[in-house]
Amino acid sequence: MSVAKVIEITSSSSKGFEDAVRSGVATVAETVEHVQGAWVSEQKVVIDAGKVVEYRVTMRVTFLVESAKGKKSRKK
Repeated sequence: MSVAKVIEITSSSSKGFEDAVRSGVATVAETVEHVQGAWVSEQKVVIDAGKVVEYRVTMRVTFLVESAKGKKSRKK
Protein backbone atom coordinates (compact mmCIF):
# COMPACT_ATOMS: atom_id res chain seq x y z
CA MET A 1 0.00 0.00 0.00
CA SER A 2 1.26 3.49 -0.87
CA VAL A 3 0.41 6.78 0.75
CA ALA A 4 1.06 10.08 -0.99
CA LYS A 5 1.08 13.63 0.31
CA VAL A 6 0.50 16.85 -1.62
CA ILE A 7 2.13 20.19 -0.84
CA GLU A 8 1.52 23.50 -2.58
CA ILE A 9 4.45 25.68 -3.63
CA THR A 10 4.97 28.87 -5.60
CA SER A 11 8.02 29.37 -7.78
CA SER A 12 9.16 32.22 -10.01
CA SER A 13 11.54 32.93 -12.86
CA SER A 14 12.49 35.88 -15.02
CA LYS A 15 12.88 33.52 -18.01
CA GLY A 16 9.44 31.92 -18.32
CA PHE A 17 6.79 29.60 -16.91
CA GLU A 18 8.67 26.43 -17.84
CA ASP A 19 11.77 27.64 -16.01
CA ALA A 20 9.65 28.48 -12.96
CA VAL A 21 8.25 24.93 -12.96
CA ARG A 22 11.68 23.32 -13.34
CA SER A 23 13.18 25.51 -10.63
CA GLY A 24 10.35 24.82 -8.19
CA VAL A 25 10.48 21.05 -8.69
CA ALA A 26 14.28 20.99 -8.38
CA THR A 27 14.16 22.99 -5.14
CA VAL A 28 11.51 20.73 -3.59
CA ALA A 29 13.44 17.62 -4.64
CA GLU A 30 16.46 18.86 -2.64
CA THR A 31 14.60 18.36 0.66
CA VAL A 32 11.64 16.06 -0.10
CA GLU A 33 12.17 12.43 -1.09
CA HIS A 34 10.07 10.38 -3.50
CA VAL A 35 8.62 13.30 -5.51
CA GLN A 36 6.23 11.72 -8.04
CA GLY A 37 4.62 14.58 -9.94
CA ALA A 38 3.38 18.14 -10.00
CA TRP A 39 0.25 19.89 -11.19
CA VAL A 40 0.41 23.55 -12.15
CA SER A 41 -2.73 25.12 -10.72
CA GLU A 42 -1.98 28.80 -11.44
CA GLN A 43 0.19 30.94 -13.67
CA LYS A 44 0.76 34.63 -13.04
CA VAL A 45 3.04 37.35 -14.35
CA VAL A 46 4.51 40.41 -12.68
CA ILE A 47 4.46 43.50 -14.86
CA ASP A 48 6.67 46.56 -14.45
CA ALA A 49 6.47 49.56 -16.76
CA GLY A 50 4.28 47.63 -19.17
CA LYS A 51 6.68 44.67 -19.47
CA VAL A 52 6.57 41.17 -18.02
CA VAL A 53 9.44 40.94 -15.53
CA GLU A 54 8.61 37.73 -13.68
CA TYR A 55 6.69 34.51 -14.32
CA ARG A 56 5.11 32.75 -11.32
CA VAL A 57 3.54 29.32 -11.00
CA THR A 58 1.65 27.73 -8.16
CA MET A 59 2.01 23.94 -8.14
CA ARG A 60 0.75 21.02 -6.15
CA VAL A 61 3.63 18.58 -5.72
CA THR A 62 2.93 14.93 -4.88
CA PHE A 63 5.38 12.68 -3.06
CA LEU A 64 5.22 9.22 -1.49
CA VAL A 65 5.27 8.94 2.28
CA GLU A 66 7.27 6.14 3.89
CA SER A 67 5.84 4.32 6.87
CA ALA A 68 7.90 4.05 10.05
CA LYS A 69 8.32 0.33 9.29
CA GLY A 70 9.76 1.08 5.85
CA LYS A 71 12.30 3.50 7.29
CA LYS A 72 13.51 1.02 9.95
CA SER A 73 13.97 -1.80 7.45
CA ARG A 74 16.12 0.39 5.20
CA LYS A 75 18.57 1.15 8.01
CA LYS A 76 19.52 -2.52 8.47
